[in-house]
Amino acid sequence: MNGRPHVVVINRWQARYAEYERYLDHDRNAVTYVTTRVGAGPVPDGAAEVVVVEATDDLATVAAEVGRLARRHGAPAGVVALKEDDLLVAAALREEWGCPGPTRAELIPFRDKLVMARAVAAAGVAVPAFAPAPDVGAVVAFAERHGWPVVVKPRAGAASEGVAVASGPEDVELPADAMVQVFDPGRIYHVDGVFDGTGLAVWRAARYLNTCLAFRSGTTLGAVQEDDPEVLSRVGRFAERALRALSAKPVVFHLELFVDAERCAFLEVGARVGGGEIPFLWREVHGYDLMEAAFRLSLGQDPPVPPLNRAGGPVAGELLTPAPAQRPCRIVEATPMLGRVPGLYAEVLLRPGEVLPAADSYYEHVGGRFRFRGPTSAAVEEAIMTVARGFRVGATALSEAVAR
Repeated sequence: MNGRPHVVVINRWQARYAEYERYLDHDRNAVTYVTTRVGAGPVPDGAAEVVVVEATDDLATVAAEVGRLARRHGAPAGVVALKEDDLLVAAALREEWGCPGPTRAELIPFRDKLVMARAVAAAGVAVPAFAPAPDVGAVVAFAERHGWPVVVKPRAGAASEGVAVASGPEDVELPADAMVQVFDPGRIYHVDGVFDGTGLAVWRAARYLNTCLAFRSGTTLGAVQEDDPEVLSRVGRFAERALRALSAKPVVFHLELFVDAERCAFLEVGARVGGGEIPFLWREVHGYDLMEAAFRLSLGQDPPVPPLNRAGGPVAGELLTPAPAQRPCRIVEATPMLGRVPGLYAEVLLRPGEVLPAADSYYEHVGGRFRFRGPTSAAVEEAIMTVARGFRVGATALSEAVAR
């Protein structure tokens, strides 16, 4: 303990979604990391210490390790976690050590989907009908009132894990601590940015090409930012109303909603940066680091001042292709697409022989990740679809023991 403030960072990403060494001076601060084996690689060289755990969302294990770190580096002055599954762990540790930043009470409306839906509905925000689902009978009774199909999902899930669409009683598979909701066939958008406590300080809206749930079933997942001013006006107003219902404090957010010609309806929202390529697109195309904003808010600081949110400018998009075999798997082929499709400016592929791990960062460890920019939504969407048609990836499955 040499008098430097001790800041704990909880990380599970393998890629540089967050540029921690740029957000916080690692010489003036004793920055320690609690990470998984997969997430240990990108930890900055200036880290004061690195502890590897099996799961960063295991509060008891992480809390014990932070206690040991505190004995060696001093009581934490800050605790940071930027991955959605780790937010409540970090909040609990902040409360234990008296650190500034979001509390569990402030984050629960962004993690518990039933609490979330009740809050936005109470504020008059349109949301498909919903109810708790303590058992299969509750799901069937709900469907008898509202009609089939229905969506059954865990209240605290992420990346569509455990989500299922049931067309009848025989389809109902109930995850632990679940809720049920009317199936909405509307087109799904996501909105990302910074909410300043009253309005949207900076934001962008994008239209999904396919859905996150379908990606779980083996289809590609793309998204292209919207450039239609009328759609953006409606989506922006809706996003502000939904966020006001959940927080009176600044928050980095990833909001999903249904949008059609006549209305918007709430799907869900997280108090974190969107997954996939969203952090990279914002830094590289729009010149604003949402991860830095989330990092600062985790320390009780103000986020970076955003640039003017002018209409127009470049449009960004992304494409994720599913894992080619059950993870972990060894890649045997992957088709480079960079330089072959106008608008595609970055790709992340594993080389033949490399292993795609069965890591918890679901949208990071996929068959291929691609980033796009262009002058219009139509141009970017065309580029995304061209890559989706032309890309090929293959792999052979491995046992977890072999993958290690």
